[in-house]
Amino acid sequence: MKKILPQTDLYGILDYGLSRGRSNIEVAARMLEAGIKIIQYREKDRKMGVIFEECKAIRALTREAGAVFIINDFADIVNLTDADGLHIGQEDLPVPAARSLIGPARILGLSTHSPAQADAAVEAGADYIGVGPLFFTKTKKDVCQPVGLEYLDYVVKTHNIPFVAIGGIKTGNIREVAAHGAGLCCLVSEIVGADDIGAAINEIRRAMRR
Repeated sequence: MKKILPQTDLYGILDYGLSRGRSNIEVAARMLEAGIKIIQYREKDRKMGVIFEECKAIRALTREAGAVFIINDFADIVNLTDADGLHIGQEDLPVPAARSLIGPARILGLSTHSPAQADAAVEAGADYIGVGPLFFTKTKKDVCQPVGLEYLDYVVKTHNIPFVAIGGIKTGNIREVAAHGAGLCCLVSEIVGADDIGAAINEIRRAMRR
């Protein structure tokens, strides 16, 4: 059966470097306790053995919580841990090649930064797209310049594909992002770097609803 992204409000991405010394497994557990239904593992520089063991543990946690588990870049780890999906960037494998590695039933997401890239992602058969970075962000290395809310407006107006708004989104601006039509948003540092992850998620949700 084809897997799909759940209807939810927040898309959680793990980042060990911002997690105040807590493991990705611990942070994932706190996210799940607060009701996060999508978690992405995005670690570029850790040893593959560490990545594999963390993803195995987080797969177990997400399965128990009924949440979707996405892995960034590593199709082999997706298959080995039976993750729900793979997320790739513009400079990674083309969508059809990535699909051939993970199979037709898993979720395949693609980061996009322009109307042309969104159009191409839909044409290529991505299951969802990342829309951003909307604002300046230091969370991701080699990130492109902010694309602004105009690109978000384009996606909302033009496509029906599921999408996650990402890049520089904070508690202070998430209301504006939601007002432009983003129902699913990703905040990294404000969640993984919070003293109390559950309280931070509750505050973000309140801000989003306002």
